[in-house]
Amino acid sequence: MLNIKIGEQVPEFSTITDKGAAFTLADLKGSPTVLYFYPKDNTSGCTLEAKSLRDGREELARRGYKIIGVSPDSVRSHQNFCAKHELNFTLLADVDHTLSEAVGVWRMKKMYGREYMGIVRTTLLLDAEARVTHIIEKVDTKESYAQIVKLLDNK
Repeated sequence: MLNIKIGEQVPEFSTITDKGAAFTLADLKGSPTVLYFYPKDNTSGCTLEAKSLRDGREELARRGYKIIGVSPDSVRSHQNFCAKHELNFTLLADVDHTLSEAVGVWRMKKMYGREYMGIVRTTLLLDAEARVTHIIEKVDTKESYAQIVKLLDNK
């Protein structure tokens, strides 16, 4: 269950970008944001989602949105992921999963009978004050960008 609802602001946090720079709640403010949480760099679903957002970045930018991806991977992993897939947006290294826990996407998961903690793929659309305007919990990885545009068009 998410810890954040539509209308609420993303909680305070501090993490590092794929470029090694500090990133906080203040950096989310100023323009609308697609803040998407994904489990792991270079896995099939996460790669499809990142490529979809990469390819839709210009259209989202025309609508005023910047894209920020969040996973528990390291800065080095994010750098490799960005380079390999020519990603044109920022990734946050939420290694200690502070932001993921605060939002409520860090949860118990189950795969092949094994239980483990990890990120449940979720996309939040934020306004310029970092308040949630939309939540997508059933992300279509291959069509992530189109799913966001459709949601924005159906306000």
